Amino acid sequence: MDLIHFIILGIVQGITEFLPISSSAHLILAPHVFGWEDQGLHHDVAAHVGTLAAVCWFLRQEVRAVLIGLMPGRGEAAAHGRRMLGFLVVGTLPVVASGLLLRDTVAGTFREPLLIAGTTLFYGSLLGCADYFGRRVREQAALSWRDAIIIGLAQGLAVVPGTSRSGITMTAALFLGLNRRAAVHFSFLLSIPAILLAAAWETLHMLTGPDLVPWRTMAIVTTASAVTAYIAIHYFVKFIDRTGMGPYVIYRLALGTGLLIFFW
Repeated sequence: MDLIHFIILGIVQGITEFLPISSSAHLILAPHVFGWEDQGLHHDVAAHVGTLAAVCWFLRQEVRAVLIGLMPGRGEAAAHGRRMLGFLVVGTLPVVASGLLLRDTVAGTFREPLLIAGTTLFYGSLLGCADYFGRRVREQAALSWRDAIIIGLAQGLAVVPGTSRSGITMTAALFLGLNRRAAVHFSFLLSIPAILLAAAWETLHMLTGPDLVPWRTMAIVTTASAVTAYIAIHYFVKFIDRTGMGPYVIYRLALGTGLLIFFW
């Protein structure tokens, strides 16, 4: 693959990671559509590291509040930090379990275009139902342990490409009555430990494996995804109340249908 291909992969990841349209599906489909060789999990992980940097910077105030929960102390800020930290731990455990159990399948069978077409259509439709029928009256401050568990269980499904980690967590949050902005913010916050743990796990495998690690091209993918992810997050949050999830649902339905026609 040429360097421009890796830049494009980083841009694709940056745009799609936090929009509810499945970044992993787009990363897998790009080589099929453009006739490239599959970039493999190394570059998928590099792309996710870039989006991790972007979301940590965008949510730096929320991240700081959670980090306060790691420190000893009393007061409202410390209590809030520990509560949010607990929510993130509970919400991350299911995706860790599914990722460990299905790692080899994710690297192989789950990268099939027709499977991605099915998950794109199904979970895109589910997102549309959640946005339309959800009450959307609860703020993020109203999050409960029950909410964190349910949203976390939903996130566990995101190891299957086409599901969309952000999409499925937003779907669960909307069904639970959170408003769009609260659903988006908690989904983004919940992405941090999930991406961090996945990247750390794959990095360990890269460092201990027999293959040479393509650090140069991975750095290119990481940089491209970080810049585009921050821009995508900024405008997604800015306009979500105005646009709702409708445009992303329509896009997913069109993408899934196109994949069925193209790969059937």
